[in-house]
This record gives sequence, structure tokens and C-alpha cells, in this order.
Amino acid sequence: MRSLHDIREEYEFLEGDERYRLLIELGRDLEEMPAPLKTDATLVRGCSASVWIYPTQNGDQLHFLADSNAAITKGIVALVLSAVQDRPAKEVAEMDITAALDPFDLKNQLSSNRTQGIPNMIALIRETASRIAAD
Repeated sequence: MRSLHDIREEYEFLEGDERYRLLIELGRDLEEMPAPLKTDATLVRGCSASVWIYPTQNGDQLHFLADSNAAITKGIVALVLSAVQDRPAKEVAEMDITAALDPFDLKNQLSSNRTQGIPNMIALIRETASRIAAD
């Protein structure tokens, strides 16, 4: 997975439809999430498209598997995950993920339908990280 910094550098040089294509590309590059993990328990509520996020851990490092049934939404999921993937749970729990995504100005780049679930994705990731960090 590409770093958020690398994605941002590329994103800043693009405009309009090119940014959509980048998001779609990011979604295609997501690690495949096995179908049995796409359950009601891993479904993120409040998204206009179906989004599933499944946390795993290796020691104190968090790793997320994720998928969506919509290409651009899947790219947004990949963008969110690029901020937190394979980082220590304590760091993710304390991270301001929203601020990390601010340079992408998603609210002005995408329709409200496409961005409405982002706070729920972030909340799920932070709650998971907080729970794991506390153990």
C-alpha cells in the first residue's frame, strides 16, 4: 500500500476526473478481502455504498482488510487505510485521521453521498485501535 504522503503528492498534481481515476486505482490496489469476512459485523454503517473493514493485528501493529461494492468508495477506503495501515494500535488510536485526510479536500472534491461514511470508517478504525491498545 502506498503511503498517504506519496498519494497526496500525486493527488495535488491532478484535477477533476484524474483524481477520480487515482481513487479508483487505489481501490483496485487494496489487498483482497475474503468474501467470508464481508459480514454484517464488518459492515460500516452510514455509507452510501457497502463498505466492510476487518481489523487484524501482528503484535501491536494493526492491519486492515477492506472492500466496497463501489469503485470510488473503495478508493476512499484505501485512502483512509493508507493513513493507518500497519501502524501501532496506540498510534492509530491517538491519530487525527480526519486531519491527515484534510489536504485531499474530499468534501469539495466528491459528492456528499460519497463522503458521508468517512467519519464512520474513521470512528470504527479508532475504536478498534483503542480497544487493541488497551489490551
